[in-house]
Amino acid sequence: MKLNVGLIKSVLNVYDEMSQNGINIVYLGEFHHQITKMFTAMAEDDLDRKDEEKTIIRRVYSVMVETLQNMARHSDELADKYNIGRGLFMIGKKDESYYVITSNKVSNAKVKTLEAALLEVNAASRDELKDMYKKQMTDGKISEKGGAGLGLIEIAKRTRNKLVYEFLPLDENSQFFILKAEINAKKIDC
Repeated sequence: MKLNVGLIKSVLNVYDEMSQNGINIVYLGEFHHQITKMFTAMAEDDLDRKDEEKTIIRRVYSVMVETLQNMARHSDELADKYNIGRGLFMIGKKDESYYVITSNKVSNAKVKTLEAALLEVNAASRDELKDMYKKQMTDGKISEKGGAGLGLIEIAKRTRNKLVYEFLPLDENSQFFILKAEINAKKIDC
């Protein structure tokens, strides 16, 4: 790859945008167990260095694990014969909130079901989320990809915020799913 002025300007623009938005970890590629382990260790070290409260560290850690597992299991862009999902992962802190942003390719056939699940989770109260979680634990079925449908519920429980999401058309068969989960560092009630 040749370094040219256009590429360097693009890199500087991305760097400035990430810095202004408090993004400190960005990854694009395959998501598997080792990647999840590496990012959670990096984020946990960063939070420890910032003397963040243990409650916030646990919440951020939990949200990271859930979002990374969701991407590894449910991305429709597979990296290899082992069906390892691909996507984009970012974590940052701006003002008093940590946020995790993930994005991955999803087939059009899955968008309606995924959006219905997101709407249901976002409409639920804290107690309703707990009930949904318990019901899914007892009555839920394990999907062919190993999930039990708990990821979005768990993320909403941990963040205590609505999940922000967007679907952007990629081609006639798929969309780019973007999910943002925000954890307020000052909102530490149990």
